[in-house]
Amino acid sequence: GKPQQNAYIERYNRTVRDEWPSHYIFETIEEPQDQATQWLWTYNNERPNMGLGGITPIQKLALAA
Repeated sequence: GKPQQNAYIERYNRTVRDEWPSHYIFETIEEPQDQATQWLWTYNNERPNMGLGGITPIQKLALAA
């Protein structure tokens, strides 16, 4: 579809492109794969999420416990 039809995915893709690939020089294919895995975990678990009121998902889980 068009980028306007899938704004959340386009925003995510732009964030991925801007956050880490242009900051590194990779020697092997495993390096960007590992970086992507680490970045994705941080993006999904450690960064503040406005949908959760500006707290991280880990903090949200701690509040729920």
